Amino acid sequence: MKRKIIEIDEEKCNGCGNCIPNCPEGALQIIDGKARLISDLFCDGLGACIGSCPQDAIKIVEKEAEPYNEKKTMENIIKQGKNTIIAHLKHLHEHGETEYLKQALEVLKEKDIEVDLNEVFEVPCCPGMKIVDRTNEEEKVGENIEIKSQLRQWPIQLHLVNPNAPYFKKADLLVAADCTAFSYGNFHNDFIKGKTIIIGCPKLDQGIDRYIDKIKQIVKNNNINTITVAIMEVPCCSGLLRIVEEAIENSGKKIPIKKVVISLEGEILEESWI
Repeated sequence: MKRKIIEIDEEKCNGCGNCIPNCPEGALQIIDGKARLISDLFCDGLGACIGSCPQDAIKIVEKEAEPYNEKKTMENIIKQGKNTIIAHLKHLHEHGETEYLKQALEVLKEKDIEVDLNEVFEVPCCPGMKIVDRTNEEEKVGENIEIKSQLRQWPIQLHLVNPNAPYFKKADLLVAADCTAFSYGNFHNDFIKGKTIIIGCPKLDQGIDRYIDKIKQIVKNNNINTITVAIMEVPCCSGLLRIVEEAIENSGKKIPIKKVVISLEGEILEESWI
C-alpha cells in the first residue's frame, strides 16, 4: 500500500544518532554508521525524528510500504519502559491519531500495564502546545494605531496559489508559518510590505510533498529575487524552512534565503541570511 513514511538520505546522514531518541516506536537504528529505517511496520510517518536531524537527512515521502501496525509497535515500545510508552502516547495524541492511540491503550490494558494518562493529555511535550496566558498584561501601546494592510495578492495559502500567477514574477517572496502574523504585532509593515506572501503550517497541513513541488515551480518559473521564511520558535515550525530549502534545491536555482524566528511573545529571536 502507498502511505507516508520517512526516507533517509544516506549521503547527508553522518550517523550522529540524534534521531533515535525521538523515535519511541523504535523504527530507527544506527547501523554501519548510518541511521536506518529497520521496519516499515514501526514507522508511523508522522516525522517526530525530522526536527532532531542536524544534517536535514530525513524527510517524509509517500511510497509503497507495509501498513503501520500499532499493536506490533507497542510490543516494541513496552520493552523500553514507562518513559518511552508515555512519549509514544503523547506523540499519537499531539498528531490527532486517535485510532492508533485507542489501539495502544488497548494493548496496555491487555497486558495490565498502568500509565498516568494525565501525563499524556494534560502536559503537552511540544512547546507549540504550551498554554500561554497574557490576557491580564497591560498593552504596550497606549493608543489605537491604524495599520493598513500591505497584502497585495490573493490567495495566500500555499495549497491554493497558482505558481504561474503574475504577482510571483521577479518577486521578493515571503513564506510564513500561519501563526507568525498573529504573534508579531507589526507583521504587515515589517514583513509583508513590498513582498508576495504564501502561508502554511508544516505540522498540521496535509500534502507537504505538494508544498515542496509548488514552491519549486514558483522558484523555477518566476525569477524570484529573495525568499524570507518567517517561522515561530517552536521546533515543528522549522519544517517550513526545510521545505523551502528542498524546493530550491530541486529547482536548480540559487536564491538568497532570510530566516526569521519569532517568539511566542511576539519578539524577533533571529533574523539572518542563510
